[in-house]
Amino acid sequence: MQANGRGEQHSPRSAAAGWPSPRGGGGEHYSPSPSKTPRGGAASPKLPASAAWLVDSRWALSAALSLLLFLAVGLAVTSFSSSSSAPPYISASAFFSSSDQAHHVHAADLVQEGVHVSQQQQQPESLASPPPPPGADLPRLAYLISGSKGDLERLWRALHALYHPRNQYVVHLDREAPVSERLALAARVSNSTVFRRAGNVHVVHRANMVTYRGPTMVANTLHACAILLRRGGAWDWFINLSASDYPLMTQDDILQVFSTVPSNVNFIEHTGYLGWKEGQRARPLIVDPGLYGSKKQDIFWASPKRELPTAFKLFTGSAWVALSRDFVEYTVWGWDNLPRTLLMYYANFVSSPEGYFQTLVCNAPRFVQTVANHDLHHIQWDVPPRQHPHALALADLPAMVRSGAPFARKFPRDDPVLDAIDAELLGRPPPPRGGNGTAPAAAAATFVPGGWCGGDASCGGVDNDWVLRPGPGAERFQRLIERIVRSEAFPNRQCK
Repeated sequence: MQANGRGEQHSPRSAAAGWPSPRGGGGEHYSPSPSKTPRGGAASPKLPASAAWLVDSRWALSAALSLLLFLAVGLAVTSFSSSSSAPPYISASAFFSSSDQAHHVHAADLVQEGVHVSQQQQQPESLASPPPPPGADLPRLAYLISGSKGDLERLWRALHALYHPRNQYVVHLDREAPVSERLALAARVSNSTVFRRAGNVHVVHRANMVTYRGPTMVANTLHACAILLRRGGAWDWFINLSASDYPLMTQDDILQVFSTVPSNVNFIEHTGYLGWKEGQRARPLIVDPGLYGSKKQDIFWASPKRELPTAFKLFTGSAWVALSRDFVEYTVWGWDNLPRTLLMYYANFVSSPEGYFQTLVCNAPRFVQTVANHDLHHIQWDVPPRQHPHALALADLPAMVRSGAPFARKFPRDDPVLDAIDAELLGRPPPPRGGNGTAPAAAAATFVPGGWCGGDASCGGVDNDWVLRPGPGAERFQRLIERIVRSEAFPNRQCK
């Protein structure tokens, strides 16, 4: 639209329709041009002044509406173009002071003149990426330590031998353990100053019934995985242990070596050769009373025997594993149906803990190339092998050290070999004994010294959990990892 010398505006629509805008300041209005005649050829009669004013007012109103519509469309287009070229958040540059703007202009001039100015120099300190927190490159481990009737003291001792504030722990005494033992375990955890401060020890208050050779042991392991996924925060590997296991090196040693391992590696001892297990494990049908009973009973057999599956291939191996978080999420959440299918199949399988994770990882193409054929344990089996491994003693300590494994099993209760491991491998004094000189005094276990203890030799508080002080155990474990993960044989031992 155009304005005359006195600020008056002409309506575009009026001009197009042959209606001239008012002239002069007297407010006169003009009828249509006399040259315009109707189809019959007769000249139009001149409109009265009142009618002309009404007609002109109608067109003025139309012009005003057109103007408002034009302004609205213009504003919308301008807003859309500016929002499409800007990020969907308020830029911090809008709040820069004039001195900041001058700095940016000066930097741009320098770039045009061929002088290089780094992006970091051009950005204010408020936009610089914050440095990663200390220990961001160190892994976190999640442990399940499970026990049964009479295992309270050695579970408590194993927990302290394995403890580190970076890690997460689920402790479980199954339903066979007396209620008094389960309540005592919960009370000890809640009364521990270190455990309260770190908040990383979780007690399974609603105990599960666990049958060693039945699927309830797998269910208990998956229960712990679910607890850790929901409450355990960030962690990288899940490791299942029992109260009869014990570490052969400090957590500083183990964390140091795990920091060099790709986070998707799963440590699962396995083989596709079933051998005698085909007839004694795979074909029989069993029922685990622990699935429905409140008292512990052994499994019983059903008939007839079944054929080997054709929808997937069976694998077998050790019940003790170290699983990546990625694989644990796949197993528990099961966005593929394979984890649930195998769980139902292994509900009637003898010693299902020795086959479930092996069969799952080797039948899931995504994880086949992540499996390392080792369970990170030193275990000695009798010849011929029995249901349970050989009980370790002092005479076996040199073999444990040579293995390079971070864990060993199976240890008898309060065996002197545990005191030797404490003194020679973990660097902590053995727990004080009770009045009879055999059982440890209740709740008297001490922590293994590490970098997280700071200057407190008793580790009574949590200092910096990212400070590691690895020792000879890290060197032994590193040599084992080199053999099972970084050797040329690593891909040749996967799911064979």
